[in-house]
Amino acid sequence: MSGIIGRRMANRGISALNMNQFLLRSRVFASRKFSSAAKEMTVRDALNSALDEEMSADPKVFIMGEEVGEYQGAYKISKGLLDKYGPERVIDTPITEAGFTGIGVGAAYYGLKPIVEFMTFNFSMQAIDHIINSAAKSNYMSAGQISVPIVFRGPNGAAAGVGAQHSQCYAAWYGACPGLKVLAPYSSEDARGLLKAAIRDPDPVVFLENELLYGESFPVSAESLDSSFCLPIGKAKIEREGKDVTITAFSKMVGYALKAAEILAKEGISAEVINLRSIRPLDRPAINASVRKTNRLVTVEEGFPQHGVGAEISASVVEESFEYLDAPVERISGADVPMPYAANLERMAVPQVEDIVRAAKRACYRAAKSVPMAATA
Repeated sequence: MSGIIGRRMANRGISALNMNQFLLRSRVFASRKFSSAAKEMTVRDALNSALDEEMSADPKVFIMGEEVGEYQGAYKISKGLLDKYGPERVIDTPITEAGFTGIGVGAAYYGLKPIVEFMTFNFSMQAIDHIINSAAKSNYMSAGQISVPIVFRGPNGAAAGVGAQHSQCYAAWYGACPGLKVLAPYSSEDARGLLKAAIRDPDPVVFLENELLYGESFPVSAESLDSSFCLPIGKAKIEREGKDVTITAFSKMVGYALKAAEILAKEGISAEVINLRSIRPLDRPAINASVRKTNRLVTVEEGFPQHGVGAEISASVVEESFEYLDAPVERISGADVPMPYAANLERMAVPQVEDIVRAAKRACYRAAKSVPMAATA
């Protein structure tokens, strides 16, 4: 591993962005519209370019996992990196998550910056002792003497037809653990900016991607294509402004929330959609500020309802903005069952756009309380 230290930092020749100006411009005014959009990029390419640029900029960064090298990545996120950086920095591992995750954490102890890829976050259960006890707690237990700059990344949540053992959302699991930062991108700009931030961060970051978003294209701004582009960890993004009801979501559910907002707009309901981006730290000020404006809240997530991200958001709003609420908080989540394999049952087990629409209408007193929902808390 010592051979990677001697590599010289690539000369990017690009000046740093004014982050404050970018954040001011990055508020989105309509569904999937980005400021200064010049082209489109898939989430897959956004992640690949972020990995490439950070590996080029810092010789301490390396990636390891199953099929990340010779096969170019199970989802082609690491495509081309083996040829460019060699087997010392793009490391194919055996099928042993506990083994290579432990190696990655140990490398981070010694100042390297590993990116550990899980073929699916369901497999991270094999390595959760290293993630929680070795990575997340070491900085605290060493009184700040040990930093663990490591990224754990891979697809999270439901895909399609892969059953209960490959469909779970781990946002709430890892979001409950002090010492970790947990990010969940939606768009290509999210993926690119947040992955760069995760790699540069001195603490362990769990980076939850979504398999079904890899091939989806999004507009990207000129700012986001700069190699110095980086999004702040812990800051949500208002994807669509509204005044009647707040809808919070992350990852793939942001797209569902935006589609629901379009439907609601046709019925005279103005929905504000918040892309959480960061699960831990959670942008409580942004959420509460929105609820204080709209006076209603709908939370959306793919994970289980009990002890979920939506439950934490609901608690935050009740604690900080209860007097602003004009209706009970509505939580939309996956069904409280292991994911079914049958396609018709699988659809019933995960939130759908119509579920979000019905919940928002209930919050605005536009629908009867007894309307059934497919996947609610």
